[in-house]
Amino acid sequence: MMTEKETVTEKIITDAMANPSPAKSMGDPGITPLSPSHTQNDTDQVPSGPSFVVVVAIDFGTTSSGYAYAFTKEPECIHTMRRWEGGDPGVSNQKTPTTILLTPDRKFHSFGYAARDFYHDLDPSESKHWLYLEKFKMKLHTTANLSIDTDLHAANGKRVKALDIFAYALAFFKEQALKELSDQTGGEFDNNDVRWVITVPAIWKMPAKQFMREAAYKSGLVPRENPEQLIIALEPEAASIYCRKLRLHQMVDLGTQTTQNGFSPTENVGSGMTQGDRYVVVDCGGGTVDLTVHQIRLPEGHLKELYKASGGPYGSIGIDYEFEKLLCRIFGQDFIDQFKIKRPAAWVDLMIAFESRKRAAAPDRTNPLNINLPFSFIDYYKKFRGHSVEHALRKSNVDFVKWSSQGMLRMSPDAMNSLFKPTIDHIIQHLTELFDKPEVSDIKFLFLVGGFAESTLLQQAVQNMLQGRSRIIIPHDVGLTILKGAVLFGLDPSVIKVRRSPLTYGVGVLNRFVEGKHPPEKLLVKDGTRWCTDVFDTFIAADQSVALGEMVKRSYTPAKPSQQVIVIHVYCSEKESAGFISEPGVRKCGTLRLDVSGTESTAPRREIQTLMQFGDTEIRAMAVDVSTGRTVKASIDFLSH
Repeated sequence: MMTEKETVTEKIITDAMANPSPAKSMGDPGITPLSPSHTQNDTDQVPSGPSFVVVVAIDFGTTSSGYAYAFTKEPECIHTMRRWEGGDPGVSNQKTPTTILLTPDRKFHSFGYAARDFYHDLDPSESKHWLYLEKFKMKLHTTANLSIDTDLHAANGKRVKALDIFAYALAFFKEQALKELSDQTGGEFDNNDVRWVITVPAIWKMPAKQFMREAAYKSGLVPRENPEQLIIALEPEAASIYCRKLRLHQMVDLGTQTTQNGFSPTENVGSGMTQGDRYVVVDCGGGTVDLTVHQIRLPEGHLKELYKASGGPYGSIGIDYEFEKLLCRIFGQDFIDQFKIKRPAAWVDLMIAFESRKRAAAPDRTNPLNINLPFSFIDYYKKFRGHSVEHALRKSNVDFVKWSSQGMLRMSPDAMNSLFKPTIDHIIQHLTELFDKPEVSDIKFLFLVGGFAESTLLQQAVQNMLQGRSRIIIPHDVGLTILKGAVLFGLDPSVIKVRRSPLTYGVGVLNRFVEGKHPPEKLLVKDGTRWCTDVFDTFIAADQSVALGEMVKRSYTPAKPSQQVIVIHVYCSEKESAGFISEPGVRKCGTLRLDVSGTESTAPRREIQTLMQFGDTEIRAMAVDVSTGRTVKASIDFLSH
């Protein structure tokens, strides 16, 4: 990978603010590094930072959210939040729905069950002025050019800033957790004593992770001046850390359906894991499915990622969308769209009724599932169409959904299972592709975690696909696995020693033009010297192993002595190697800013040495002025403004 670059001995520093190159391309100014090198830090020497009294993790989910905490003095004892008020019958309410309600003047009103219940009890004439949001986290995954200004739509169709909504939600959890900690310790608990952890899907791109951090700053969870107080944890990694510590009575082995499987129940599943054991964690949430492959490195039990995180938007809300599509087939898309806007609270009711039946779906079920239609649905449909819901069901060619005289939609088990099929097929296809990778051979365990992992339809599909190739393990408290693992990660973030880079990152540089090697359209002649523009200088390649604390070092120099800021565009690609920043698939994804103001010196040429760290859950940059030894403010920004 590195050899080709190392052979380019003659490099030049050009104006970082220079005019775009005349080459017919994206024309990034050619900044040429003085010293390409890759250093491995001794990770054990990384300073541990300030000590915290407690670690609080927030699992901000697509469908449900919660928090858990542990005091650093007793790390084995993880507390999950108190029971929420207003839980649903038939659904364990250890977490609360990720729903948020704002008053008509856009002030925060409530979160979770409280938001749902209050909204539901409003008079319809009033409720249309309130702003109710649910399942909004997926917007961060699906928005291509995510920015600080990205909008969300409330149930009444009004737009709100996504950053405000995420900040309100985090502020709510901050308040809840600090209140509980104050009650526990018998005094006002100081936020400075808390290390916060927020979980995000591993497949999220850098902008989405950075967005979550920005929301945390805005919510007052942590001050911008103290970024170390917040850790962004990756959901399947957190689950992996927790699963390793499971004792056998805390999980179900799908192969035997018992909790014993040949070990004594108090034994650690880790004790069944030996040096070099590989396992896959499949985190099935509401919005996304995330797959991570880890290997255990003993004696410390550190984890090494064997293949870059993969997955996609295949969470359980896909089943809700299929149900919505079914309703559109029966009652007409025009009616459903109108009903959602005109009777938003009744629509929420209908989806809650569907949710509890969705959880009753099972492979061997024979009796039908009944879904209560809210009275206002029946009433509004008659006004809208001039005939009854019953008539619509008779007329539609959907024969596996019937009308029951008690005012319910009666679905055959096959009808319900068919709603699961597209989502489960996506997951199985993804797992099949993953297990075909050479890096993913001899997998000893497959841990199925996340709320959707409770689905017996999904469990059976995974079993059929694996055919006994590895043992499928489901933790008992499958919905809280990520939360508990995130607390463990906050207590010791260095437990994952090696990660895989999801993308190739680099910058555009100028190199000496080599006839026959470089394309003629990249030629730039400057002061009689021939240069090749737009060369992609790779920092790190996709799927490359990166150790925790590993640094990529580059040196830059300001073009003019008076220059205050050096701005360097960061490019990325899903391909493992790229020759030029103008190639297809290479896109500008971020900006590295070096603030060199106040470090002016008399040295004839200033060299700013920049270190970028890639082995963590977020990418960080540090810089130092070589001639003075002073630190230069360096920041790396992935959110397009």
